[in-house]
Amino acid sequence: MQEDVITAAGDDIARTEAIIDGIARTRRRMAELHAEEARLLAAAADLAREQAARGETSHPSGDIPLRSIAAQIAAATRASDRGVQARIGYAAQLTADFPETFAALAMGEIDPAHARVIVDAGMLISEPEVRSAYEGAALDVARREAPGRVRPIVRMLAQRLHPVPLAERHRLARTGRRVCVQDADDGMAELIAVLPATLARAILDRLTQVARSTIDARNPTRDGAALFDGDARLDGDARLDLDAQLNGERGMADTRTLDEVRADAFTDLLLTGHSSPEASNGSIPQGHAIRAHVQVTVPLSTLAGETDEPAELVGHGPIDPDTARRLAGTATAWTRVQLDPVTQCVVAVDTYRPTTALRRLLEVRDEHCRFPGCRQPAARCDLDHTVAREHDGPTELGNLAHLCRRHHVLKHNSAWRVRQRPGGVLEWTSPTGRVYPDAPARTLTFAPAADPPPF
Repeated sequence: MQEDVITAAGDDIARTEAIIDGIARTRRRMAELHAEEARLLAAAADLAREQAARGETSHPSGDIPLRSIAAQIAAATRASDRGVQARIGYAAQLTADFPETFAALAMGEIDPAHARVIVDAGMLISEPEVRSAYEGAALDVARREAPGRVRPIVRMLAQRLHPVPLAERHRLARTGRRVCVQDADDGMAELIAVLPATLARAILDRLTQVARSTIDARNPTRDGAALFDGDARLDGDARLDLDAQLNGERGMADTRTLDEVRADAFTDLLLTGHSSPEASNGSIPQGHAIRAHVQVTVPLSTLAGETDEPAELVGHGPIDPDTARRLAGTATAWTRVQLDPVTQCVVAVDTYRPTTALRRLLEVRDEHCRFPGCRQPAARCDLDHTVAREHDGPTELGNLAHLCRRHHVLKHNSAWRVRQRPGGVLEWTSPTGRVYPDAPARTLTFAPAADPPPF
């Protein structure tokens, strides 16, 4: 029997490895095909420019050749010609202005999502030499991080290299703030607010707090574990069992997802001034202030007004210096972050308020869940002992990290393993033995020097 179990486990590992290898190869081929399509779309752009230069149309707009080619491609591929024309424009920019990114995509080193993130952020840079330096630094990050993590990092890179100060661009961009509605199907619509990033993130954070409080008040727990985590509905027997507990006691169970409760709270707050359903009133006392949590990292020289180096809004990317100074001026607590001058790792923090220094340091170091690719903010994560307390794991910097509930549960209930390396690097090992290192976000936010040193 023992040999049968060992044989089955070995067979499972081999099959899992084969699946992972197959998917990885498929993803590389897909990236290569995306690059080939981009090359053909860029050729279509070149042809359209040549036709326009020969004066083959008398239309005043001058883009009829491009429209015509886009329409032909769309008809052949059963796509929207407007969408095809947008893809042609992106492909032309990718191949012409970001050749290293295009080459990495063609070799399967990065995904199309990585390429899109790099191009979108790099569009701000007009000087070819500076853009090339940005591209090289961005690719270094993209080759080892998920697109969601790459986005704020490359935004910071691009902002630091942009010739126009961020403060000036932000003042202009603020004039475009607006609220609009886009109608959707089935009696629905999208309410869209374009706001400064700090305000938008704060609004979302407050709605999330209201929603989580509502869910916690309406859904009981069993053995200390929530039956409904707010991100997904319960299935099968668990749902029926929960309904049986609630019927006759609290009425029908609240089966709304976190997104649904967040949307309902948004509606109630705007239309009534407070979150008015019974669930919200029962869990949140009227008049109780729910303060949004926003984490901003500001260089000391910017805070002192000596430079206009961009600050960073965690989860978004760069924000203008004036907004950062205003937030710092009204903050109830400051945290001074000390970085290693070589590795840029967070080595210490000082607080001016008697809070738990270790918790603050970890929040600054991690910024988000430390499972590879996850972007759940640290403020909504669990603080996990890498080596469990019951196994004599110490409560110290080298044994703690933020994990979202999903990955916290995965760590303790699967064959995934993790250990901490120097510099806050978490080394994750998959059930089949593959190793995935995850470095703290602070070590990735660097900018290439405009004038490289002579060595």
